[in-house]
Amino acid sequence: MAAEIHSGAVIAASAMIGKQVSIAPFCVIGENVVIEDGAILEPGCVLADGVKVGKDVKLGCHVTLGNQAVLEAGVTAGDHTVVYPGTVIGEGTFIGSNSAVGRPPRAAATSTVKNTEDLPPLKVGKKCTIGCSSVIYSGTELGDGVFIGDRALVRERCTLGDKVVVGSGSAVENNTRIGSFTKIQTGSYITAYMEIEENVFIAPMVTTTNDNYMGRTEKRFKHIKGAVIRRAARIGGGAILLPGIEVAEETFVAAGSLITKDTVAGKVYKGFPAKAVRDVPEDELI
Repeated sequence: MAAEIHSGAVIAASAMIGKQVSIAPFCVIGENVVIEDGAILEPGCVLADGVKVGKDVKLGCHVTLGNQAVLEAGVTAGDHTVVYPGTVIGEGTFIGSNSAVGRPPRAAATSTVKNTEDLPPLKVGKKCTIGCSSVIYSGTELGDGVFIGDRALVRERCTLGDKVVVGSGSAVENNTRIGSFTKIQTGSYITAYMEIEENVFIAPMVTTTNDNYMGRTEKRFKHIKGAVIRRAARIGGGAILLPGIEVAEETFVAAGSLITKDTVAGKVYKGFPAKAVRDVPEDELI
């Protein structure tokens, strides 16, 4: 079956359109774009030069794909989503409406983070889910099966391992690494320069910090550092972690606790500030 191309679409002569492709009115297809078999473009989509759209990709209304962006087979992008230039979206990934995927960072003039023009494009693994109104920056890489909730933010130079969960409304700041199978629940704040290992659980509304000087003095730049959370640690709802502390493997931090010092592996901590109260039960260890 030939492609169904509405007469109101504008398509460059060099574009390659596969079989059974559907292109709705007001779509604009740039030079050297490749659209493989079975793709569906709803009204108003804009595909810049060099874009590659895989087999059976579905684009909602007014989706914009930047230069050289690649959407592998089976990707779905919701209405009004923007995929920035060079971004690669892995096979079978779902992106909700109104999301910005691969956006270059733009720091405030007074920010400790400076604008960087040469960040590599965002890479998204296979079968990921990116919720509605989410923002993910360039210079970041998501593994396979990652879940990003609605309205979540993931900044530049972050690495998220396979099947990481970032809950709705959560923020992951720049230069942070998150190990596979870690879960960050709704509304949590993961500050910049953190390391979170595999199988960590972070409950809703946890707050992490990285600056003991709270924006004062020049020497703060030498010491700015988020927490390190080791493998299989658990952080309870509303807990607060101070800058640079290390939460050891299999630590259990009770809800509402304040962690001011490094913890000992396999201990339960609670209080404000938190103290070790007992061992984590053996049947809860992994």
